[in-house]
Amino acid sequence: MQSDNEWLDRAKAVVHADAGAVLAALNGIDGTFLAVARRLVACRGKILVTGSGTSGFIARRAAHLLSVGGTPAFYLAPADGLHGGLGVLTREDLVIALSKGGSSTELNEFCARAKSLCGGLCVITGDRQSQLAALADYIIHLTLPADSDLGSVVATGSSLAAAAVTDALVELCRIGRGYGWDRVLFTHPAGAVGRDAPASLERLHKAVG
Repeated sequence: MQSDNEWLDRAKAVVHADAGAVLAALNGIDGTFLAVARRLVACRGKILVTGSGTSGFIARRAAHLLSVGGTPAFYLAPADGLHGGLGVLTREDLVIALSKGGSSTELNEFCARAKSLCGGLCVITGDRQSQLAALADYIIHLTLPADSDLGSVVATGSSLAAAAVTDALVELCRIGRGYGWDRVLFTHPAGAVGRDAPASLERLHKAVG
């Protein structure tokens, strides 16, 4: 039976590993990242965000936040895409695929087909040499510390790093599209965000001023 201190040390080690993975994501904020941001800003269609497993949950989050920030986006699971959902894509759309290792057969088949239907494919991955990366028009590379994930198996820190990168894309797209905080709050009237909208706008306007 482990002691309380041993359990606390283990928990703190997990948080340290998560934080290290997120900070390592800064290495992927480079010229390629900027090119992706500019493509997303210029996109006249929608952004389809996809991923399998834990990456799928991060992809769903990214699609939601892109839309909140004024960039029309939606999530589509690879399995649903391969059962006909790919028909949603047009040449004006872009696809963002998230995968730590880039080895999911389902995701790779989805992206191979999606690339022929859309205007471009961006991959966020920890493996530049993967099959998924080979399909990409743009690769945002996650340089992950060795201890990023629990047991180097469960996608804990790596998924947070991918989330941090997509958060950065959300903000650059919001700015690039001229989607001000007044518009963000207009389309988000529910919950505490909507309740506090007047105070939030006042605070944000003072910060800009």
